[in-house]
Amino acid sequence: MTMQAGVAGQPIAHSLSPLIHAAWIAAAGLDAAYQAWGPADADEFAALVAEGRAGRLRGMNVTAPFKEQALAMAQEASATARTCGSANLLLFGGGRVRADSTDGAGLMAALAEQAPQLDVNGRWVMVLGAGGAARAAVAALKAAGAEVGVLNRTRARAEALGSDLGVVVAEPGALAGAALVVNGLSVRPDIDLSGLRDDAVLMDMTYRPLMTPFLAQGRARGLATVDGLAMLIGQARPSFQALFGQAPPDVDVRSVALRALESGS
Repeated sequence: MTMQAGVAGQPIAHSLSPLIHAAWIAAAGLDAAYQAWGPADADEFAALVAEGRAGRLRGMNVTAPFKEQALAMAQEASATARTCGSANLLLFGGGRVRADSTDGAGLMAALAEQAPQLDVNGRWVMVLGAGGAARAAVAALKAAGAEVGVLNRTRARAEALGSDLGVVVAEPGALAGAALVVNGLSVRPDIDLSGLRDDAVLMDMTYRPLMTPFLAQGRARGLATVDGLAMLIGQARPSFQALFGQAPPDVDVRSVALRALESGS
C-alpha cells in the first residue's frame, strides 16, 4: 500500500516541501506519496488529523497557521515540541497522534551550512516574530547557548513567548549588539539595520523570494546572510526520516527547489 504523507497549511500552494520530499521518495524507490493539503480553517485541519488517526496517513508536516493546534491535538509530544509550544510534524500510529518540531533543527542546520563562522554560544541574538517557527528558533538558539531576545509587532505575543521560553522581550535598540538576527515575521520587518555589527549574520525563514528585501538590505551592508530554503531543507531531512523510516537519499534537493523558484512554480 502506498504510504501517504504531506504538508498542511494555509496558504499552501507556494510550498516546496512536496517537491523536496518527492525527489527523495523517487531516489529511495519508495512506494509513497507526499502532497500538500490546504485546510480552510481549524475544523478542516482537525478533520485531516482524524484521517491520520484512522490510519490513512503516515504523518504530516504542519505550517502556519496550524502549528499550535497540531501540538494541542497530539496525545504525545516530544520535549522539543513541548518547549516550542508548537509542532511542525505529526506522526500517526495505533490511533494516536505524536507531535514533534524539526524547525529548530532546520534553523541550526541552515546556520551551519551558510554561516559556518558563526558560533551563537554566549552571543546575543535576536528573533523577530512570535509565531510557531519563531518559537522553534528561540528554543533551538537558547539550547545552543545563545542569549536570545524577541521582538514582535504585537508585544503581548512576544511577552507570552518570552515567559514560556525564558527569554528577553527586547526593544529595537537591542539589535545593535546582535551577532545574529532571525526574521520569523510573515512580512518585511520594519527595522534599521545600519546599527548592526559588521560581523552580524541575517537569516530569513521566508524563501519566496529567496533573496528577501530583509536579506538584500543586509547584503548591501556587506553582512552574511542565510536563506529560508536552507532552513526548509534542514527541517525536511528529519521529517522524512520520521515519516518514512529512513534517512533521505543523497540528492541535491536544493538545486531542484531553486529551479522551481526560478521558474515561478
